[in-house]
Amino acid sequence: MPTKTIRIPDEQAAALEAVAMADETTVSEIVRDAISERLAVLRKDKNLQARLDAALERRRGALDLLAK
Repeated sequence: MPTKTIRIPDEQAAALEAVAMADETTVSEIVRDAISERLAVLRKDKNLQARLDAALERRRGALDLLAK
């Protein structure tokens, strides 16, 4: 499983630690659950594919410039 680093405000970090302790789980598990929930919502977004296509096209343009 890849490791990712995120920067969050101190207040959020403290809240995550407190919830993890109260629920007898880890901050990592809470974050993984939150990401899974967000991705589930995004997958239902009818405009997501258009945004992904636009992002790919922007990247393709930059790569084409570098290839010249």
